[in-house]
Amino acid sequence: MIGWRKPARPQVTPSPNIWHWPELFEIENRAQDATGALWSALRERCDWVDRDVVDIGCGDGFHLPLFAAEARTVIGVEPHPPLVEQARRRVAGIPGVDVRQAPAQQLPLADASADLVHARTAYFFGPGCEPGLAEAERVLRPGGVIAIVDLDAASSPYGDWMRADAPQVDPVAIESFFQLHDFESTSVDTVWRFDDRESLEAVLGIEFSAKVAARAARETAGCTVPVGYRVRIRRKPTTLLMP
Repeated sequence: MIGWRKPARPQVTPSPNIWHWPELFEIENRAQDATGALWSALRERCDWVDRDVVDIGCGDGFHLPLFAAEARTVIGVEPHPPLVEQARRRVAGIPGVDVRQAPAQQLPLADASADLVHARTAYFFGPGCEPGLAEAERVLRPGGVIAIVDLDAASSPYGDWMRADAPQVDPVAIESFFQLHDFESTSVDTVWRFDDRESLEAVLGIEFSAKVAARAARETAGCTVPVGYRVRIRRKPTTLLMP
């Protein structure tokens, strides 16, 4: 493939949740965005109908069939081998879908081969993700879009729990980073809706320390959790600007 060299050694930071508790993360994925607000926000900003989509950090492939229902092709990229195998099993038999093992910094894709590069709560967390941004830009066609969907650490209550466990997370610095890199960011409020309290508390237990998970459970009534996200969009220019 033109524009891609096999990496000598992938650079991967283990995911603290899905790598260790894939069954619980499946419950979390099914609970997330119960209102559909995130998908609506994405559709308003980027069209993947009959387009070529790349999902970076696709995990066990939960979102791949959703893209594949309308996209021309879908490629999931995931660094963790067990999740790659799970994703391949999930999409087996779906035309036009492929799953490849690689980190975000070294995408096994040709230059200008995608119309949409999507990443949801994976790798692109602000300062330090520049190599992944450069790779996304490389594989995008002119006019293509990189869409980053991330949890909003400034939004209560979920953001409060995030910062309690990771005080180094600075929402202001993250926003400044993406502004510097020409992203348009939009706040999206949605809810996670679980079938029962047991499932809700189990998922909180893989997202937070025991202390913060207990606090989150106390502060959550019923089986829904309000969660804020930031949807970040950058479109690749279609023409070169001449001096």
